[in-house]
Amino acid sequence: MSSGADKIVSNILSEAQVKADKIIQETELEVKSFEEKESKNLELEKKKIIDDANKQSIMRYQQIISEAKMNARRLELGTREGVIEESFNKATEELKEIASTSDKKYLDSLIKVVKEAAVEINDENIIIHVKTEDKSKIENFVDNITSDIKDTTGKDTTFEFGEPITTIGGAILKTKNGEIEVNNTIEARLLRYKKILRSQVAKILFN
Repeated sequence: MSSGADKIVSNILSEAQVKADKIIQETELEVKSFEEKESKNLELEKKKIIDDANKQSIMRYQQIISEAKMNARRLELGTREGVIEESFNKATEELKEIASTSDKKYLDSLIKVVKEAAVEINDENIIIHVKTEDKSKIENFVDNITSDIKDTTGKDTTFEFGEPITTIGGAILKTKNGEIEVNNTIEARLLRYKKILRSQVAKILFN
């Protein structure tokens, strides 16, 4: 090959090498840019995943704490309710014991609830229902009771003892036709005043 041809070939090869090097360099830059971009995207994705996981963890932690507090509150309230209910049960047992004796306090209380019920009914003919043992306790006081009722209502009230009832104590009074009835047994009065008494018992026990 002549020297001219060699020079042409050499120039072509040289240009080709330059172009090839340029292409390689550009490709390497593109690859590097792509890798950097992908690396940055991966870091962002990784950060997003970690942030989301942290948020989920915090939310779950708060949920667990909230549930634990609620359960603790329920347990506390349940325990308080149990203590209050036990107090009522003990009080009921004590009242039952007192009402089974001839204790003067119970007799005074029995007479009082009979008067209150009779005044509330405000009728001249009233039926009294008490437990069997209590009938003999108040029979001798009927005149005094009717006298006190007349002072309040202005009516000459007469009493008649009805069938005995099963109760701790107290009385049920009603009109002869049964249209009006007042339940002043110990159980009924406890039930009526339980909400108020529960609040007072809670203050005594837990304050």
